[in-house]
Amino acid sequence: MIHLLATGGTIAGEADPDARPGRYRAGVRPVEALLAAVPGLDALGPLTARQILALDSKDMTPADWLTLLAATRAALDEPACAGVVILHGTDTLEETAWFLHLTLPAGKPVVLTGAMRPADHPAADGPANLRAALRLAASPEACDKGVLVVMNGQIFGARGVVKARSTGLDAFESPEPWQSARPDGRFAGLQVAELPRVDILPGYAGAPADLIDASVAAGARGLVLALAGNGSVPAAWLPALRAARRQGVAIVRGSRAAGPVEADANADDTGEGWLTAGDQPPPKARIALMLGLASGLGGEALRAVLLACDAARSIRPAPA
Repeated sequence: MIHLLATGGTIAGEADPDARPGRYRAGVRPVEALLAAVPGLDALGPLTARQILALDSKDMTPADWLTLLAATRAALDEPACAGVVILHGTDTLEETAWFLHLTLPAGKPVVLTGAMRPADHPAADGPANLRAALRLAASPEACDKGVLVVMNGQIFGARGVVKARSTGLDAFESPEPWQSARPDGRFAGLQVAELPRVDILPGYAGAPADLIDASVAAGARGLVLALAGNGSVPAAWLPALRAARRQGVAIVRGSRAAGPVEADANADDTGEGWLTAGDQPPPKARIALMLGLASGLGGEALRAVLLACDAARSIRPAPA
């Protein structure tokens, strides 16, 4: 039995009659209508479907992640469940996949998919993506791989997958074969009512330090710095960052560029009490930090979480 959980997204979108041509509303078609558009569904085996959310994924929040986590855990706990497929918008799909990868136990497959074209597009890609995701979730080969993503005939591991292009069916990519994917689940026992606020602050020419002050004043318990180059910290930011650390705010130095940001390689991370993102892009480093803080971790334990989450990527053709 495969359990299908729907959250909205472009895959459930329809053209917006009140907007200019080409614009659409995400998350308006119910999951039953999406299943009806997949040919030969009966041949894929027994299936249950449940509408969890109905969102454009740009509006996905950490509270929504917890709702989806609870639903996914409940589905996986059912003895008859062989795997779970989650329908999701593409804008934040990689973030939800990474969050679930860190918070679900190893074992049964969990596969996320979506679409780059709405459901009423004459060449909608959603039905093919959904069919491929259902087939993968039923495959023993997908067990003990952690959370996987299927888009455009390819499979991606949750660690490495990114939406690299804003349009086109080939929007998603990852640098390594998905066979290298490994389950994580280091926060599989996490039980919280809410997640701590962690903000991502962009570094750019002339970026003001009061961005840091504003986040701390708003209650951020952690900051991920999406900086230029090798995580280069502007000199003007140092007083505000030091003040934030004195208030107990965790600081992760990351980069808006590809490639690792290594500890003490371009800043005195040890002396300043900062953490580094390694190969993780800032949105994924934020999730790891958020979960670490929610678990009550600090200091070297937080550093160990970020180091363990570093690296690992994946890509391979999806089953036909």
